[in-house]
Amino acid sequence: MFDTLSDRLSATFKNLRGKGRLSEADIDATAREIRIALLEADVALPVVRAFIANVKERARGVEVSQALNPAQQVVKIVNEELVSILGGETRRLRFAKTAPTVIMLAGLQGAGKTTLAGKLGLWLKGQGHSPLLVACDLQRPNAVNQLSVVAERAGVSVYAPEPGNGVGDPVQVAKDSIEFAKAKVHDIVIVDTAGRLGIDQELMRQAADIRDAVSPDEILFVVDAMIGQDAVNTAEAFRDGVGFDGVVLSKLDGDARGGAALSIAHVTGKQVMFASNGEKLEDFDAFHPDRMASRILDMGDLLTLIEQAEKTFSQEEAAKMASKLSSSKGGKDFTLDDFLSQMEQVRKMGSISKLLGMLPGMGQIKDQISNIDERDIDRTAAIIKSMTPKERAEPTLINGSRRARIAKGSGVEVSAVKSLVERFFEARKMMSKMAQGGGMPGMPGMPGMGGGPGRQKKQVKQAKGKRKSGNPMKRKAEEAAAAERREQAAQGGAFGLPAQEDKNFELPDEFKKFM
Repeated sequence: MFDTLSDRLSATFKNLRGKGRLSEADIDATAREIRIALLEADVALPVVRAFIANVKERARGVEVSQALNPAQQVVKIVNEELVSILGGETRRLRFAKTAPTVIMLAGLQGAGKTTLAGKLGLWLKGQGHSPLLVACDLQRPNAVNQLSVVAERAGVSVYAPEPGNGVGDPVQVAKDSIEFAKAKVHDIVIVDTAGRLGIDQELMRQAADIRDAVSPDEILFVVDAMIGQDAVNTAEAFRDGVGFDGVVLSKLDGDARGGAALSIAHVTGKQVMFASNGEKLEDFDAFHPDRMASRILDMGDLLTLIEQAEKTFSQEEAAKMASKLSSSKGGKDFTLDDFLSQMEQVRKMGSISKLLGMLPGMGQIKDQISNIDERDIDRTAAIIKSMTPKERAEPTLINGSRRARIAKGSGVEVSAVKSLVERFFEARKMMSKMAQGGGMPGMPGMPGMGGGPGRQKKQVKQAKGKRKSGNPMKRKAEEAAAAERREQAAQGGAFGLPAQEDKNFELPDEFKKFM
């Protein structure tokens, strides 16, 4: 979503590099470029003005004028100001002292409230809670049925006593759900309310009635991050009409400019608490302003990447794999079965392109990342699963006929099977060397980087001698030529010159001047 903004900001900061001091003109030019980038990203004008004013004031201060690298200081200032307009610190959910904690979702129709209820339910379930989804959207066709399906996929309970489609009283359903949750020992109630295509009095009144009926601990306003400045206007109307405690951004994986995400916290005074960034129920997490600012400035988001890895990877499994790679057998205990297991766990973390996008500096190759074919992992898994258990344990057994059988079983070319096995051997060798503390291979002369004296000696030894031809006639001619050269060298002096006994020898004129 923030690609355009990231590109503009990266280009702006690139112009500052290499400057020992920043003049007033440099600061003004940088501020102008940042202003244009924010306005193009559809950020609200009051937010842009406040942002630029703060950046210019700090850029003219002591922290930049006395800095060793002023360009890096400006980037630091912009990063801190981005964090500030995104809401500052991460805002956590407030839980009730006495269960159940009631969370009410509000927003326009089409913002993604129903799907987000399932995502929030799954997220809370993963943290050890027992959430209950309540169907209070009784007007939109099939809204109740949709919430039931989403709840089933998330593995959480749902309370839907009314069929919906215009039938039932949403306020009464919300009231009854609290007693139902207490009876069934659910510690969190998530109330999904109705929305409209636009702000109207009926919507506001119904939302206010449900709020008064259940006294929610948190009212979350769900906003579509792709609708631009209208999202800010809608949020202000809901804040004044019903009130809310936090904002949830849906569809953050879209290709819109992202101005709503940058504007809404600053304009409404309410922080963004959660962000939905994909279609799957797992594509949902707490919103961290500092991490989002880092992504916008192409600094990556390693903390989120580490958290996802910790959720997916087993510590015991990781230790087991590490011991296999660091064994004295040179990593030969690491089999294709282990490789497949690791690959499937990486796949569980999400899209490969999204994972790569969390690494610093990946914005420079985002076109290549976006062109990654996620199905390559499925093809690789199919090839490995077409092998016998013995072949996976000992890939050296895979000969031509076995490759043909595996290729036929996995629906790929024989060359793909051969390539996979070769790449597996190379990767295993490299990972084994790194696991044993040898560092990255191929860096001679650098301790800890796969080089060092031992490696250099080995390379010198390999370079000695000349390979002999496999052709007997050619080899015989080479040996005869070598014998003739040795005979001439024995008769002459060093460098192939005639022996000193030849008294008539004289150096050529061009060499005499050096004597």
